[in-house]
Amino acid sequence: MAVNLGDADADELPSMLWGLDPVFSAYSKLYITDILQMKESRQVPGVYFYKTHPLFQVDVLGTVVYKRERDDFYCYGVDDSTGVINCLCWKNEKWNDEGESTKCRDLSGSSRGFNIEDELKRLKEAERKSTVLEIGDLLRVRGTVKTSRDAREIRANCFYKVNDPVMAVQISRMLEMPQLYRKCYDQPFQMPKDDLGGTEAGGSSHFHHLLSRSVLALKEFLLEKEVSRFRPYDVEFLLHPLIQSSSTEQESDQPGTSFATQIRKLLKETLIVLQDEGQIFRKIRTADEVYNVTEQDKDLHTAIKDVLREDTKLEKYAEKGCHVLHILSSVRQRYSQNLSREVLEVALTFLECNSDIISTTEAHYTVL
Repeated sequence: MAVNLGDADADELPSMLWGLDPVFSAYSKLYITDILQMKESRQVPGVYFYKTHPLFQVDVLGTVVYKRERDDFYCYGVDDSTGVINCLCWKNEKWNDEGESTKCRDLSGSSRGFNIEDELKRLKEAERKSTVLEIGDLLRVRGTVKTSRDAREIRANCFYKVNDPVMAVQISRMLEMPQLYRKCYDQPFQMPKDDLGGTEAGGSSHFHHLLSRSVLALKEFLLEKEVSRFRPYDVEFLLHPLIQSSSTEQESDQPGTSFATQIRKLLKETLIVLQDEGQIFRKIRTADEVYNVTEQDKDLHTAIKDVLREDTKLEKYAEKGCHVLHILSSVRQRYSQNLSREVLEVALTFLECNSDIISTTEAHYTVL
């Protein structure tokens, strides 16, 4: 079925296809300046577009720069250093009834030793305090983006005070955000293609489902057989049943597409997905198309362990270990220039699960 673009703006994805974009159903970690500048959809009010991605929920971390309190809610101004946005945070009704009585009963029970009822009340009091912030406190908010009186705001579904005395949470967020933008938000949303490369709604969703089954089948085969290297024609037979069952489930809109053509296209897309995930890679790019399986490549694992074993003896890396980018550069020099960060991270996770190495931070590793 072809998608009718007549009712949609030329720069907007038709609303019937928004669910195909993973960003749409997630809490997007965007900079506040981008939240303030997003354009609202003209198809569905309350949905916004960051570039080509439709979204309506965001996840924000920032400093409280102003506060207003009403009977039912707090209004916090949150600043992440790129902009300030108003966050509407509803009060929990149970705190109105339990606030003072909890404090009194906490004090009365403090002399009786451990009491589970008193401990639960202390936990409730701690939860209540985490929702009451002052100017200068660090606030994390997850909620829905709204526009009220021409002003953009976030209506919180979840919010709490973040205790971050050494700024570990903020630094982690600062490192995470550019990666999310580069790998996800700034990438144009690509409609899954059908067997002939078209972008029809029915064909694209059908092919997307077929591709998911193909990726899963190949992963299971490589794991079960402990395959370390393969060529495309070695695994092509795995896709034959998928194409055959697909042909019986859905009448082809393009009867001219041959079985061999469908197999080639599906296999090509499957290998691309596995490469993007870091599950497979090509050590040397030659006419002979050979793929190495990351978790089964013993030479790659040895190269990584050798780098860590040698470099962590240096004073510079002795305490925290080696950063993943340093490991990537060193392994490329001694093993393969075609190694991607995704492949390295899969290999590092595999080695850590086998207790060959250990992570000292989110991005530093050392040998055991």
